[in-house]
Amino acid sequence: MRTTNRRAFLGTTAATVAATGIARNAFAGGSADDIKVGIVGCGGRGSGAAENVLEAAKGVRIVACADLFAERTQSLRKKLNDFLMKDGPAKSFGNRCELNDDNCFTGLEAYKKVVASDANYIILATPPGFRPAHLEAAVAAGKNIFTEKPVAVDGPGIRRVLALEDEVNKKGLAVVAGTQRRHNAGYIATIKQIHEGAIGDVTSLRAYWNNPGIWFHKRQPGMSDAHYQLYNWYHFLWICGDHIVEQHVHNLDVCNWIMKTHPVRCDGAGSRTPGNPSRPTGSPEEVGNIYDNFSIDYEYANGVHMYSSCRHLAPCASNVSEVAVGTKGVCKVNAFTINGKKVDFKFPEKRGDYIQEHTDLIESIRNGKPLNELRAVAESTLTAIMGRMSAYSGRPVTWDQALNSQEDTFPKDLDMKGTIPVPPVPVPGKYKVT
Repeated sequence: MRTTNRRAFLGTTAATVAATGIARNAFAGGSADDIKVGIVGCGGRGSGAAENVLEAAKGVRIVACADLFAERTQSLRKKLNDFLMKDGPAKSFGNRCELNDDNCFTGLEAYKKVVASDANYIILATPPGFRPAHLEAAVAAGKNIFTEKPVAVDGPGIRRVLALEDEVNKKGLAVVAGTQRRHNAGYIATIKQIHEGAIGDVTSLRAYWNNPGIWFHKRQPGMSDAHYQLYNWYHFLWICGDHIVEQHVHNLDVCNWIMKTHPVRCDGAGSRTPGNPSRPTGSPEEVGNIYDNFSIDYEYANGVHMYSSCRHLAPCASNVSEVAVGTKGVCKVNAFTINGKKVDFKFPEKRGDYIQEHTDLIESIRNGKPLNELRAVAESTLTAIMGRMSAYSGRPVTWDQALNSQEDTFPKDLDMKGTIPVPPVPVPGKYKVT
């Protein structure tokens, strides 16, 4: 899947820098052949991304890491050293983990030390509430970036991210997001056929992320409120943006990719279900303040509607999928079928999406044609935020309302030892779109 056609198609889904004459050694940190990775966020996704990048290409070194908690940086060091001992692509490439006491940083400001290191490839894998600030720091330092999705949790955060686009392009930086379906050979081939008219004009879309439940961690003795909320980050609005933003963004991104744009309006509903077995019962301070389910009707500028459904309710059935309906047929996008027939494509040998996204990012850097997926992931993130705002308020919300919202959910003067007030669970009719 490294053909000219594949790269050309990737270019339609992530804007590339207009000037392609970047020298192979003209990016922060030295030669493009030497990919020096700094990791911000060493939990499950950060450690997974670290393994993925080590398997993605030759010439990769992990040279710095940061996390709020020291035990996670130490765990990452051990995990990566063990991983590199096993037979596989990372070992055969000769890639290395060079983490030690001097380049493993902890605390709220630790990301700044990774960005200031000699790393030229920054992985951002903290909970999404921190993403705008971390993106700003990495772009200002001229680093290539792999950023997990979503890239913000509210309108002010999205505005900060979109404001970075010109600087990313001016500096010739590469930015790839963790919307890994855009690097999946099946999705690429399937959506290419949709764009070429295989189902005619798209008339409607459906997107689902319905799962039985999500993890919840019990409070440990001595935890401050801030520590506890970050320990359970998925359940607090200011950190995760609610699960429509944190998870369903994947499916919304696929629909935006198909439409080559974002919705302009939505009208939806959602709720927090009493007695949901997916989480304990209690006050928002103890069990979080996000919803369990959303049902959103999105409308694009050309009048096409997308029905969106996501939930975390046990013991409900799972459905994670996307469907596009057109004047000439139906595409089950995640199944890679059009009118019941399988789309013809071939997966890269022994390389999954989570590895391929790093392979594509590194290849774009080394070819001097840096991928830039920042706007695409920002728009898909705002699509999710817009749906959340509609469900919370019980009113239709437009794109401009979501983009220009003044609701900044991030705590002021965040202190890991302090108390963070938790707003009540939003109630339609009382929650105001601001």
